[in-house]
Amino acid sequence: MKITYTFANGETTELEVTSEWGAVVLDLDRQEYNANHRETRRHASLEAFNLDDALFPSDENVAGEVERRERDSAIERAINLLLPAQQELIRQIFFEGMSATEIARRDGVDKSAISHRLDRALKKLKKLL
Repeated sequence: MKITYTFANGETTELEVTSEWGAVVLDLDRQEYNANHRETRRHASLEAFNLDDALFPSDENVAGEVERRERDSAIERAINLLLPAQQELIRQIFFEGMSATEIARRDGVDKSAISHRLDRALKKLKKLL
């Protein structure tokens, strides 16, 4: 019986062996194939997910998202250190979209008073940040 043997360097050679040894080699080859198949069929290769030669490709800018969250957290902490009236003014103007004119009209003061309050609050926020 002839079997084909491939060396580690890629060379291939045919060997003449007895049928007993041929059966042993074929049995070992089948066991090796089954073991490899059993180990790999349940697992997904990471290369299958490697679409753009990136480890895990994504449309999201993860570093930018982390920076944005850290910045938002720092701003929120700084706003919490303002006076309650300043916090309310910042919330109304920047988060609720109210204008200084609307706030002035509601509070019965001049628009410039609201602008000055906002300026003071923003200056304090800059110091805190």
